[in-house]
Amino acid sequence: MERIAASLRDKIKSVEEAAALIQSGSVIGCSGFTLVGEPKAVPHELARQKKADHLTILTGASVGDALDGELTRAGLLSMRYPYQSNKSMRNAINAGEVGYSDMHLSHMPEFINRGGLHIDFALVECAAVTEDGVIPSAAVGASDCFLYQADQIILEVNEALPLELYGMHDIYRVGHEPIPLTDATQRIGTAAIPCDFRKIAAIVVTNDPGGCPVFKEPDEVSAAIGAHIISFLKEEVAAGRQPASLSPIQSGVGSVANAVLAGLGSSGFTGLRMYTEVVQDSALELIWEGKMAGASTTAVSLSQKKLELFYENIDFFRERLVIRPQEIANNPELVRRLGLISMNTPIECDLYGNVNSTHIMGNKMMNGIGGSGDFARNAGLTIFATASVAKEGAISCIVPMCSHIDHTEHDVQVIVTEQGLADLRWKSPRQRAELIVERCAHPQHRPLLREYLKDAAKTMGGHTPHNLQQALSWHTRYLDTGTMLPG
Repeated sequence: MERIAASLRDKIKSVEEAAALIQSGSVIGCSGFTLVGEPKAVPHELARQKKADHLTILTGASVGDALDGELTRAGLLSMRYPYQSNKSMRNAINAGEVGYSDMHLSHMPEFINRGGLHIDFALVECAAVTEDGVIPSAAVGASDCFLYQADQIILEVNEALPLELYGMHDIYRVGHEPIPLTDATQRIGTAAIPCDFRKIAAIVVTNDPGGCPVFKEPDEVSAAIGAHIISFLKEEVAAGRQPASLSPIQSGVGSVANAVLAGLGSSGFTGLRMYTEVVQDSALELIWEGKMAGASTTAVSLSQKKLELFYENIDFFRERLVIRPQEIANNPELVRRLGLISMNTPIECDLYGNVNSTHIMGNKMMNGIGGSGDFARNAGLTIFATASVAKEGAISCIVPMCSHIDHTEHDVQVIVTEQGLADLRWKSPRQRAELIVERCAHPQHRPLLREYLKDAAKTMGGHTPHNLQQALSWHTRYLDTGTMLPG
């Protein structure tokens, strides 16, 4: 397979020429999802030239510093959608220097396809562009949507990406008809993203392996959380609410997610499947070991060691991994149809089961809601897992009332910390509160939570007892003193 179809070689340009095509005020849809597959050369050149500013950038999800970081520090951005995790970007958003609209990841391509936002340029890293279309990297994200909708296309053909990625992708364009997918790893689309070659304004050839995310080794806290979840899932199997091989799993990113998946592999579960937005190290290891039959994702985000395993055995993984557009991977219809077990990590949970996934102390954006809402509302079983405390105990992750709410109590079925697991299904608000305090709160914060509940029930009462004068006092105390604990 040739990286660039013969009919397109006249579109090859230098990175300087490609970057010069982008004008101030442009809306640019960029490839990339969870630090995989973002364009690097053209953003770097845009930051160097500093000729185009007031740019609006969209990506599938979080991307590397070469895109978000460099453009932010160069002062070229005015707006960002729909999810980010870059420190420079986060600081600019919270300082009001860059506008940011947090969105469900399944919603963004849908809104664009319906005419909600005009895309001037699609800037997409790929392994190749053939007569069949664009062969993506190990991440599809929203690249398909941007290629369909953009007025002009700039491709970064990265020679560091193996051509053997061809055949791993499954590109399906959502329309008005039901999506014909009934199994996690079923293929329903094409191996390449169809592309109107007339819109290609430039092809830039690169050779950039990019960086790899660094995952923390599971610690005692994440291992304990994993053990609680695994024990709970075994009980669900024993009760007949889950099959022996479990329903397909969706898992967020990070050390807790890796710990849970690693624990599943050593706990006797076999024939596991995933339907998720990101495949990380533990999931890849389960596939390699034969404990996971297959996985569907929109991005494969791996440490350097596991990336080498992936590329060295790509024929093996091509038969067991499907990389889809996020409009399919995060589609609420499919999440509900497949009955997923959804596991995500919050910033904080409150006594009644509401969850904050995005804001620190109510006002500082962390990363964004990502796909957690797509899955939480629609999954067959929704689990939120977090350490019970942060900042060496100064912050309780179980609070009287969340300082910001992304997932209401109606979408949260299970809360887990290293302390224990609270199954909130079929519980009244007061029952949920008592269970969360006793099972999930850290012992040093537990008496204070009990006291709050008792006082709220006595002085205010109601279906969901809250003392509004005290509900956010834990957060204000932390802002004033540096700890949620009373002095």
